[in-house]
Amino acid sequence: MSSLPTPRFDHFYRHDELTALLFAYAEARPNLVSVRSIGKSYEGRDIWVVVVTNLASGMDIDKPALWIDGNIHAAELTASTTCLYYLHHLLTQHGGTGADAAQVHRLLDTRTLYIVPRLNPDGAELALADRPRHIRSSTRPYPYTEEPVDGLTVEDIDGDGRILTMRLPDPHGGYKKHPADPRLMVPREPGESGGEYYRLIPEGFVKNHDGLTVKVNPDREGLDLNRNFPADWRQEYQQLGAGPYPTSEPEVRAMVEFVTSHPNIGAAISYHTHSGVILRPCSTRGDKDMTPEDLWLYERFSALGEKHSGYPAVSIYEDFRYHPKDVITGTQDWVYEHLGALFWVVELWSPNREAGIEGYKWIDWYRDHPVEDDLKLLKWSDEQCGGRAHVDWTPFQHPQLGAVEIGGWDKMNYWRNPPPALREREAARFPAWMTQVAMSLPRLELVRTEVRALGPDMWRVRLAVANAGYLPAYVTQRALERKAVRGVMFEIHLPSDPAVSLVSGKERMEGPQLEGHGPRQSQLAFLPSRQPTADRAVAEWVVRAPVGTRLALSAWAERAGVVRTEVVLD
Repeated sequence: MSSLPTPRFDHFYRHDELTALLFAYAEARPNLVSVRSIGKSYEGRDIWVVVVTNLASGMDIDKPALWIDGNIHAAELTASTTCLYYLHHLLTQHGGTGADAAQVHRLLDTRTLYIVPRLNPDGAELALADRPRHIRSSTRPYPYTEEPVDGLTVEDIDGDGRILTMRLPDPHGGYKKHPADPRLMVPREPGESGGEYYRLIPEGFVKNHDGLTVKVNPDREGLDLNRNFPADWRQEYQQLGAGPYPTSEPEVRAMVEFVTSHPNIGAAISYHTHSGVILRPCSTRGDKDMTPEDLWLYERFSALGEKHSGYPAVSIYEDFRYHPKDVITGTQDWVYEHLGALFWVVELWSPNREAGIEGYKWIDWYRDHPVEDDLKLLKWSDEQCGGRAHVDWTPFQHPQLGAVEIGGWDKMNYWRNPPPALREREAARFPAWMTQVAMSLPRLELVRTEVRALGPDMWRVRLAVANAGYLPAYVTQRALERKAVRGVMFEIHLPSDPAVSLVSGKERMEGPQLEGHGPRQSQLAFLPSRQPTADRAVAEWVVRAPVGTRLALSAWAERAGVVRTEVVLD
């Protein structure tokens, strides 16, 4: 084995760099890592999944699995860093010493991790371009293909690699300089007049300017890949960026096809930015309308996420809606609602919290907050970011608007993403939680096999298995409601010998759903269980065969893995 690569977590990788890094991991640890393309992006880039498991203990598809993805939104690049950090953590810990290393060793022996560091390579590449543009997600023109013929297109016009804000003196403007710090632009008070006021306009060029009005064009690339998933998909008039039909976009279709062809995936975590919060289902209804057992399960695992990361965990519907009258749907609805697997969205990074703002309330903060919060953020920029989070206003001769100043918040590098020195710290919050979620997945284990002679060339064969995981083999009640999983499946494999036949039982048969060792999710948990061995199941066959015949037996549950064994009739 070659040595592991040394990644830079303060650096956002371009696609070619990312590809080389992932394959370097696979070359260094071929027994633990493989890299596969799950499909091509709109512009033809590979979407890489890193498959992490110990091949010595079985193939990836034969083990329960956790799916991890990041960077479905173009400029949310720290999500990719977090995936890479976990990959590096697993491979550096595996084979080491200490409790963490032992846990990782057990993890890779018994589970599979499917890690997609960048689900949207095209959008990320545009965000990382020398003259970047920060679109929502895919680079495909949508809903129309035509270039705008007028208005302002948001882009980097002074060539400094940043997209900031332009301010123009205007007596009708809605902003003014803060008296304590003139760098900070704050809204005018209701009824205020007689001062020095400004208009704030996104950085960009203006086509066919009439000398008076400025219309800011929406991005020509208007898709939001996170609105293109099948569950509760709605048309554009109800949900912006949803695409013409569910899974119309190759990036989403690639993920959907991979996950549905890998039913061993029992849980998933998707990394985004920003807000510094863990989001759990549901998106379309409140907690009181959720299946109670699933709500309790989500609350338990979300509390573990809070403990490990320091981020609060909240319901999307109850606490993280862009508007109180709207609901948004995405990956989480498809994975939980359709498949019945556990799912979380993690919104990485909170500049507000970093600046010492107390009681920060995510989306509501952007609607209204005290100016003291802005001053705290400005102080944080000066003292912790070298003054780069808020860029000083610099004169610029705009070809259409004349003399303007460009400056303000660098939202790409300090809001959507942490400054370089803090990216690794944010990513380091999550490996312990991801590992605990993965280790809680159901896992099928062999209990015993039995062979008993019933007469000359007649045998009773039994196979007993158990779920050794915390979670039940079906993972959620939603999976049972949607009939997304079967009970444990048993199979006997008879040799091609006319002297061997099955007298009773079926070559393949379905057993019960297996519970896990987690506590019962109800007030009856204090009472003795009426099914104390609900984690076990037994299959039985009667076989006619000569002495010495070898029979292969197997059992599997889609989300709990596969058990294979062999018995000899003697």
